[in-house]
Amino acid sequence: MPVTGDLATLIEPLKALANPVRFQVLQWLREPEEHFPVDPAVTDPREVGVCVSHIQAKTGLAQSTVSAYMAVLERAGLVRSTRVGKWTHYRRDEERIALLVEELKREVGARAGDLLSP
Repeated sequence: MPVTGDLATLIEPLKALANPVRFQVLQWLREPEEHFPVDPAVTDPREVGVCVSHIQAKTGLAQSTVSAYMAVLERAGLVRSTRVGKWTHYRRDEERIALLVEELKREVGARAGDLLSP
């Protein structure tokens, strides 16, 4: 069955989060000061984001793999990127994440309620 427009907005972010490393990175970015080195003279991790090199170091994965993972999260609308010189910084898109959570509650809740009806 093809995915319609309304469900597509749910499916893509969920597919992005199906990978445990991408899910973990999104969790780390919730509290960047706790999980990554912070140098306020360079950037504010909440406003600008965390440098991809810090994400790469924490995951222990190749830079190309981390960049690909972050691109998936960005296409899904879960993170935003900002260039600072030659480096890319990532931060969570809290507004989009909140909308996703609400939409998921609506869709899953409605379906679950239908199953329980006599």
